[in-house]
Amino acid sequence: MAFPRRLLDDGEDVVLDLRPHWSFFAPPALALALALAVLVALAAVDAPELVQVVAAALTLVALLRFAVRYARWATTSLVVTTDRLVHRRGVVAKEGIEIPLERVHSVLVRQRLLERVLGCGDLVVESGGEGGRQSFSPIPRPSRVQAEIHRQIEEARDRSTGSRIGARAGRDLSVVEQLERLDELCRRGVVTRSEFEATKALLLQRR
Repeated sequence: MAFPRRLLDDGEDVVLDLRPHWSFFAPPALALALALAVLVALAAVDAPELVQVVAAALTLVALLRFAVRYARWATTSLVVTTDRLVHRRGVVAKEGIEIPLERVHSVLVRQRLLERVLGCGDLVVESGGEGGRQSFSPIPRPSRVQAEIHRQIEEARDRSTGSRIGARAGRDLSVVEQLERLDELCRRGVVTRSEFEATKALLLQRR
């Protein structure tokens, strides 16, 4: 299930919407495959009916465990937006945490050898405020996720810096000078083209 658009703030966009890595299914999937193999083997050798019933019951239990694990997978997500990190989980009882990008101090990746082979690992986010250290796992391609979070943090800082410069320019400079300053910031990549056009329109309306 995708992150609901209604939960986004104005101007906020979803950058990554992740579910746990497929290895999350490994234990119940192996148990289910083994139970099915035993059940088929017993049927093939025409084992006593009671033995086959027990095997079928165990297979049903393994199937239910797999279904529960799938429900947990489907309701667990790590979302990276242009403003924050959002982690949600829970089939019946829901729980979640939101971390504004401005409060993120560092993002660490932990991978064991097997996890590196499988392409998954743990993502550890250290931030200010309550719950200053959060671990999320198993995350697919954690190094790429780490790089994307760092990129969003830098872009959020640039937007904040551009807003402060724009506000200061609005107090001290003429409209033409403000437009020249904004054009320079846009060429340098501090503000985006859409942000430049929006601010330009507001400035021209005030003339």
